[in-house]
Amino acid sequence: MAGVAGVSDGGGNWPGGFSAACARNSDPILQILRQQLTCPVTVLEVGSCTGQHAISFAKALPMLSWQTSDQPIYLPGLQANLGAHCVPNVIAPLALNVTTDAWPDSEYDVVYTANTLHIMSLEQVEACFAGIGGVLADAGRLVVYGPFTYGGRHTSQSNAAFDASLKQRDALSGIRDLEYVAMLAKRQGLFLQQDYEMPANNRLLVWSLKNG
Repeated sequence: MAGVAGVSDGGGNWPGGFSAACARNSDPILQILRQQLTCPVTVLEVGSCTGQHAISFAKALPMLSWQTSDQPIYLPGLQANLGAHCVPNVIAPLALNVTTDAWPDSEYDVVYTANTLHIMSLEQVEACFAGIGGVLADAGRLVVYGPFTYGGRHTSQSNAAFDASLKQRDALSGIRDLEYVAMLAKRQGLFLQQDYEMPANNRLLVWSLKNG
């Protein structure tokens, strides 16, 4: 499930498309990942979209093994971008629709997903968390980036407007409430460790199967 809104023809080094949002948020997210991922780990990215995060983060953190994934319809563009950049620790993408495809028969130290939950339906969000719970290794971590509401309240007027635009495009989508997402995470044995404030009224949430 990719965050495909705002993806355009990148041309040049991005034959599979380019996301301006990914370009803007890569550095702030990377600053947090440098703190969180300090040793060799395997990462599954759910919804790799254009692959810009995978390419940027795997280049900066070469001890990571970064498994990309997305819905089958988006794989050609993702594969084109990964082929254009050839980062050795980025693994060729898996086809993964969170509700209809089998999740990988592997364990990962970290699952990462960015700007995906608000373009999923509630059914898809719940399926996503169930799938994540099935692939995380012992003491694994889940890292989620995107906008959230708190107690049903938006954190900014711009987020409220964005939420309205999402629902106008797809009535089943929308910014998710942190309490709801935390409940889904808890069902999988995940404990919220960090809630980072990010630029443009986004958050970066870090859960762990190990509390504390």
